[in-house]
Amino acid sequence: MNKKPMIALLAALLPGLASAHTIQVGETIPAATVSDKGEITIQGDDIAYQNWSSSQLPGKVRVIQAIAGRSSAKEMNAELMQAITAASLPSDKYQTTTIINQDDAIWGTGGFVASSAEDSKREFSWSSMVLDAEGNVHATWELQEENSAIIVLDQESKVLFVKEGKLNPSEVEQALGLVKNNL
Repeated sequence: MNKKPMIALLAALLPGLASAHTIQVGETIPAATVSDKGEITIQGDDIAYQNWSSSQLPGKVRVIQAIAGRSSAKEMNAELMQAITAASLPSDKYQTTTIINQDDAIWGTGGFVASSAEDSKREFSWSSMVLDAEGNVHATWELQEENSAIIVLDQESKVLFVKEGKLNPSEVEQALGLVKNNL
């Protein structure tokens, strides 16, 4: 059996597997909603949840961090999140939206994922935090499990940048540059 055609076939298929999501640069972000849990809000000292929809995204330049409900996924692109915080971007023109797929948490840790998301909302009250209990956004956008996706949107929710997995330093600079250039 000749292995070269099989290797060529696998090599041709792998790039498609790595970017199987439905999000395309230059297109509007695909419509997605979360009604089980949803956007985390602070009401006085209390945490509340409200339905969330991608239709709420236009109006500001955004970085969407769509992550599995796992600490490894949260840490994957912490460098970009730190760079965004350090940049002190104007809140009237920019917002980070973190969408946490609670359905993609290690078995038995869903409560910890929710508690961590609520703590993050308290710490970064200006950020939009969405707890997706059923994984609707990840399913709609066909995002990889146990992973992190970074999506940069302009003010009309057109995709400027998308990558699943850990961004390298050049990609961190590219994403941050796109945010700054579109404010």
